[in-house]
Amino acid sequence: MPRTRRAPHLSFPCIFREARKMRTHPALAFLLLFVIASGASENASTSRGCGLDLLPQYVSLCDLDTIWGIVVEAVAGAGALITLLLMLILLVRLPFIKDKEKKDPVGLHFLFLLGTLGLFGLTFAFIIREDETICAVRRFLWGVLFALCFSCLLSQAWRVRRLVRHGKSPSGWQLAGAALCLMLVQVIIAIEWLVLTVLRDAKPACAYEPMDFVMALIYDMVLLVAALGLALCTLCGKFRKWKQNGACVLVTAFLSALIWVAWMTMYLFGNAELRQGDAWGDPTLAITLVASGWVFVIFHAIPEVHCTILPAPQENTPNYFDTSQPRMRETAFEEDAQLQRTYMENKAFSMDEHNAALRTAGFRNGSLGNRPSAPFRSNVYQPTEMAVVLNGGTIPTAPPSYTGRHLW
Repeated sequence: MPRTRRAPHLSFPCIFREARKMRTHPALAFLLLFVIASGASENASTSRGCGLDLLPQYVSLCDLDTIWGIVVEAVAGAGALITLLLMLILLVRLPFIKDKEKKDPVGLHFLFLLGTLGLFGLTFAFIIREDETICAVRRFLWGVLFALCFSCLLSQAWRVRRLVRHGKSPSGWQLAGAALCLMLVQVIIAIEWLVLTVLRDAKPACAYEPMDFVMALIYDMVLLVAALGLALCTLCGKFRKWKQNGACVLVTAFLSALIWVAWMTMYLFGNAELRQGDAWGDPTLAITLVASGWVFVIFHAIPEVHCTILPAPQENTPNYFDTSQPRMRETAFEEDAQLQRTYMENKAFSMDEHNAALRTAGFRNGSLGNRPSAPFRSNVYQPTEMAVVLNGGTIPTAPPSYTGRHLW
């Protein structure tokens, strides 16, 4: 007989080993998910609000723990958008500007808006983490951009001063050229500072003292003081319609001077007294850039663009309600039509009365007389009310030998 095959006998340790082998893959998957989740939670805890693939250098742009960076970034972005909008409006309305005194400084306004846009963009360089490139950009562009804005303010004050006193401004090429030449001085200063400290002394670009940074901006302060002083001179002159432009330059320069005094005091002394020199250095400079940019936009850029695109009023329009002087005839049509028509009407009226006088002059006491009739009012000019008004209230008379149109 064939032998029946018996099932192999499995002990309890064997069963446990088999079950453990079957559960190996789910355990590995669970462990992998745990590691990924812990890494994500760690990244979220260090940079809350940023993505996983963001470089650590740009974490301050979205980190919710450093809220000052997000606020300054939002304000700077809004200022950059408004500046771009003003540049677009000025570019679109440029072909429709006919007044020479308003069209000449358009290039100067573009330079000022370009410098203001650069200030808003430079704000982001003080929010992100610094390195050698970022520090070099900060040290170079800070003084150059402020020099461009202050040079434009100085050129604008020069233009308004000429308009207020003489009624004529310098040409557009002179204004823009003066602003660019004044800015080039600060460009040379910034390049020399970087070359002497970074290339010659082989120091890192980020290794500079706050006092060195401020001392490299002395020329910017000179431009600001010059613009403020020249803006004061724009308030004195005989052409008053340009004094509003001078007042805008004066307010802008004055507020900029206050901002510069505040940030230099805080940057040099305030942060050190509060023992926050390294932590509050970049926020101080970033807030200064944003505040200065908004002062330039609100108190100078918007009024100047509005004044430029606003059409000039008609200065030679006659005032018909002015009774201080007699009204003069201004058109040939008024002379030929109104006066000739008035004379013809009065001439017809006088001829009717003359005929009536001829018919009744010979009757006296019911009988026909032979006395010659008198041509009553035949040679007397009788003006109407319109003729009196057109001649300034005086009644004109015509000579007996009147043969044609005559102006009295």
